[in-house]
Amino acid sequence: MEWLYLVIGIAVVALVAVAGLVTSRGRRTPPPVDRGTPAATDTIEAPTVEPQAPPADTLEAPVVEPEVEAEPEPVAPVLDKPEGRQSRLQRLRARLAGQGGLGKGLLALLSRENLDEDTWEAIEDVLLTADVGVASTTQVVENLRTRLRVEGGKVDPAQARAVLREELIALVGPDMDRRLQVSGEDGKPGVVLVVGVNGSGKTTTVGKISRILVAEERSVSLGAADTFRAAAVDQLATWGERVGVAVHRGPEGSDPASVAFDAVKQGVDDGVDTVIVDTAGRLQNKQGLMDELGKVKRVIEKQAAVTEVLLVLDATTGQNGLIQARVFSEVVDVTGIVLTKLDGSAKGGIVVSVQKELGVPVKLVGLGEGPDDLAPFSAEAFVDALLG
Repeated sequence: MEWLYLVIGIAVVALVAVAGLVTSRGRRTPPPVDRGTPAATDTIEAPTVEPQAPPADTLEAPVVEPEVEAEPEPVAPVLDKPEGRQSRLQRLRARLAGQGGLGKGLLALLSRENLDEDTWEAIEDVLLTADVGVASTTQVVENLRTRLRVEGGKVDPAQARAVLREELIALVGPDMDRRLQVSGEDGKPGVVLVVGVNGSGKTTTVGKISRILVAEERSVSLGAADTFRAAAVDQLATWGERVGVAVHRGPEGSDPASVAFDAVKQGVDDGVDTVIVDTAGRLQNKQGLMDELGKVKRVIEKQAAVTEVLLVLDATTGQNGLIQARVFSEVVDVTGIVLTKLDGSAKGGIVVSVQKELGVPVKLVGLGEGPDDLAPFSAEAFVDALLG
């Protein structure tokens, strides 16, 4: 029986061996892994995911920085160069030369063969028509009759002209002080107050006077106290800009006296040579307006003395201008007269009559619309122009 067990044991061992062989053949041993080289799984990159754009309504507009423009270099305004005194006097002679109706008419009468009573009456008529005035006319005629009295014969034209020239110059007043009082005292500026009725040309005159003073190298400022007309204030500002002169202005409709006061105060603070104050035009028969003008002058003098009060008269108004002059003089003590539109009138006698009425000189005459058509008045130049 032992051999039977032996055989069975051998058989079992054989079966086990065969089974192990078969199992080993069914398996494959993987190749050795090189630890220095990454495994296949290490070389696989994760898929690239494109970022999703947000919805259109959540997009913010790109911030655009505004372009900053470089500020332009300030350009200095081109200022006018006003004409000097000599140039204006030449203009005076040239403009008045065409107005010689008065002088030429008198010369024609004085050159007649016989200076009879009819001739002298005609001479009186010429003088009266030219607004010389009754008293002045009587004086001139008497002087001419005395100096040109001859016993028969004809008066020499050259002699008649020379005598007439002397009498007219004497009538106009060659010795009157026609200088503008534009300098103050104690370091304060001179103050020029310009007055007159509506439409006489006050604002334009203020602008033209500023040009005269600038031509004389004086520092000037303007006060726009005609606060009832915005156009007057703007017009004055334009005049100032053309010659580099400061203009003090207040709100439209503000108190003229307050504006005038502030303008003069500013002129004192700035140390200017002259302050020129424009006032509102007013009728001489409106007492309230005239009283207000007196107030303007009184208020100004709290700052500095008024050195000149110029009354602007339209030379074409004739005898009505004398009424205006009389009333204004009573209110503000006129010291000088400006005759505008003298080139448009052959009635040069207004110069004589207004001076005689007020006892103050004509200091300036307006000869046209140009910016320098305002000239210092000269008795000799005026008479020479009248005589042609």
